[in-house]
Amino acid sequence: MENIKLGCAPIAWTNDDMPELGAENSFEQCISEMALSGYEGTEIGNKYPSDPEELKSYLEPRNLDVASAWFSAYITTEHFDKVKSDFIEHRDFLHSMGARVIVVSEQGYSIQGQMDTPLFDSKPILNAEEWKRFIEGLEKLGELANEKNMKVVYHHHMGTTVQTTEEIEKLMDDTDPKKVSLLYDTGHLMCSGEDPLYILEKYFNRIKHVHFKDVRKSIRDDVMSGKESFLSGVKKGMFTVPGDGCIDFKPIMKFLTDHDYNGWIVVEAEQDPSVYNAFEYALKAKDYIESLI
Repeated sequence: MENIKLGCAPIAWTNDDMPELGAENSFEQCISEMALSGYEGTEIGNKYPSDPEELKSYLEPRNLDVASAWFSAYITTEHFDKVKSDFIEHRDFLHSMGARVIVVSEQGYSIQGQMDTPLFDSKPILNAEEWKRFIEGLEKLGELANEKNMKVVYHHHMGTTVQTTEEIEKLMDDTDPKKVSLLYDTGHLMCSGEDPLYILEKYFNRIKHVHFKDVRKSIRDDVMSGKESFLSGVKKGMFTVPGDGCIDFKPIMKFLTDHDYNGWIVVEAEQDPSVYNAFEYALKAKDYIESLI
């Protein structure tokens, strides 16, 4: 673990897509409970100060670093100049906070934020022209990240155009490794029906950021059979922290440590904190991960 830093995502305290989940939890409570749980860093949530110096004044006393932050790209649906401008602002903020990777997810045509769209029946698929535009734009973002000695780590995600094994493989085949790296998310792979260990083993050299998230399979299956949305699944508890769901993290952690993974592992679980207390689950995840080492 000497090359691995363990972080926690604030989405368990306050959900960015559904701010009503955890609306009662303050930013200070979130980062204080992360620190108390023993995490070394955090990703960025919607309640975090946007001024780097102000944010540092909260994080440094708690010995928390910034691992990264999500960037919603609309390469397929917006003019690239707008995407570029937004990305540079995001990049420069993360760079000032000491982050080395930028989490990017293409949100053009995404259904992940639509409350009434069936998650498993309505996944968007890009045509050849849209895919070409997406790849070209993503590589341009990678070039912009490289200007600051940073990396774009692409986040495969439920309800988006890069979700399945086939889509991840196509993304990796069609992009330059110097410009586009991969964020490895256990929960989204399992939820989609993919094999997390297969993706880890095949693309380890491209993986520069890791999200550890678990899945409650019975709820996931109910969401699929009931033709429910991604957000509905989140509210019902489809995701949870590692060690509390159906994923076997032992071979995953063994592979990461055996192959000297160097970077962040961020615990992330979109849950309703009024049902699944964020602090308690952060502790549960930390204890579980330590038991794997």
